[in-house]
Amino acid sequence: MSDETTNFIGELKRWRENQGMSQSMLAKRIEYDRSYVSKVETGQDFPAPDFAKRADDALSAGGAIRRAYKLAAQSAKGQPPRSEPTTAAGAHDNGLVVELEEAELHYDHLIGNYRASQRRRIRNCGTAPIYRYLIRISVDRHPGSPEHSNELYRNDPLTWEELNLVAHCDDEPMTWHVQHDRDAFKELWLLFENEESRFPLYPGESTVIDYSYTVGDDKWGQWFQRAIRLPTDRIVVRLDFPVECRPNVWGMETSMSAEALPFREPIQRTESGDRVQFCWSTDNPPLHARYRLEWRFKNHHPKDEMPTSEVLPSERMSAIGIVQEGDPLLSGSTQPFDLPREADDARRVIAELQSAMTRVADTHTFSKGMGIAAPQIGIPRSAAVVSAPDQTLITLLNPTIIDQSVETDVQYEGCLSFFDVRGKVPRPLAIHVEHVDIDGNEQITVFERGLARLVAHEIDHLNGVLYRSRMLPGTQPIPVAQYRGTGQQWNYPA
Repeated sequence: MSDETTNFIGELKRWRENQGMSQSMLAKRIEYDRSYVSKVETGQDFPAPDFAKRADDALSAGGAIRRAYKLAAQSAKGQPPRSEPTTAAGAHDNGLVVELEEAELHYDHLIGNYRASQRRRIRNCGTAPIYRYLIRISVDRHPGSPEHSNELYRNDPLTWEELNLVAHCDDEPMTWHVQHDRDAFKELWLLFENEESRFPLYPGESTVIDYSYTVGDDKWGQWFQRAIRLPTDRIVVRLDFPVECRPNVWGMETSMSAEALPFREPIQRTESGDRVQFCWSTDNPPLHARYRLEWRFKNHHPKDEMPTSEVLPSERMSAIGIVQEGDPLLSGSTQPFDLPREADDARRVIAELQSAMTRVADTHTFSKGMGIAAPQIGIPRSAAVVSAPDQTLITLLNPTIIDQSVETDVQYEGCLSFFDVRGKVPRPLAIHVEHVDIDGNEQITVFERGLARLVAHEIDHLNGVLYRSRMLPGTQPIPVAQYRGTGQQWNYPA
């Protein structure tokens, strides 16, 4: 696959994800088969021009997908890629290179807002002057719970006034032209000009662009993502928090061909006075890679959330994106993955589950282990992740219990989707589970005792079953305040 084709696929997927569209939704919108969209995004099929045009229109990409397709088509025919003029195609098509990106997020807990700042040293390695530079601002207050975020921004959209965007090229103020203006997503061209002068970036020249904007913590989720859309030599990301919030920070990276993994480079922590800074950097990141830092505050909560001690356990889970009992997602069946064709979709769901698991683990201690199923984060697909008591991570795709032991036992269980109670549930002491890996290979795994209970609980979620229906007749869950097993291992005879 050529670099131009890889760039086209990346552009298509980026715009689809920015619009919150699944492959099926896009296929329906452009009147193509769902499988065809998947084959295009996995590089199995090179599409016709009509596909690129329809996708560009449906995703309001402003010609970005069509331009990337044109370069890919020229490369496929053996022609050298030709860049269009900057005024039409933008900086992405003109050999622009980011020599250094420094991104910083500063949180003021007293005011309740985040200030994001980006500083990029860029070089024009192309053959034409560059007159503008594309930037994007995207927020998601409830990652893993899109219905909550959508409702939030529908009722209270992100506005230009509150963003207070400021941009400079070296010491010159920059004006801008808005490309897309949506409730939670803004895209605009920073122009190399202002009321007094124009200062295009000519071939061979370098300059520094910096811009910053503000978002309240009632609209900004606890994550900061950087996407590599241009060739980049080095990227540095800093998070600046108050010490008294006691922040806990971690990072995950994803690319077009790999599942989400922890950062290869460690995040450095530095404390100075009443502030603590977390710094992470990497060299020569691959195009279309995404680097996402997430955090939780142990001593502070945004102004739309009450302190942990004053809210119900179920409210804490809802606040971090766990779907709660009563939502139709928890009573419906899930759609299995067609693997390996849907491998990218499966990787994204697994990454979301792992991220949710980290958020939950930071909220509550799980000595017995824990699990999360995709419906619990708003995704009706057949995927679940289970963390064993020894923190071994088990990923389940399209799991089915095909056999189980006659012997059973009864233990208390809790569910993240109604976490205020605990209930005694009978389960088999061993189960045989058929599932598939990311390449579509079928596997059968035997789980026993506590691990069998955890896995069976999550498989129930994938079939729209909650543990209440598994309890013995005439029994009811007890309030969590009456439960005495918190912090203890499962109780099984030796």
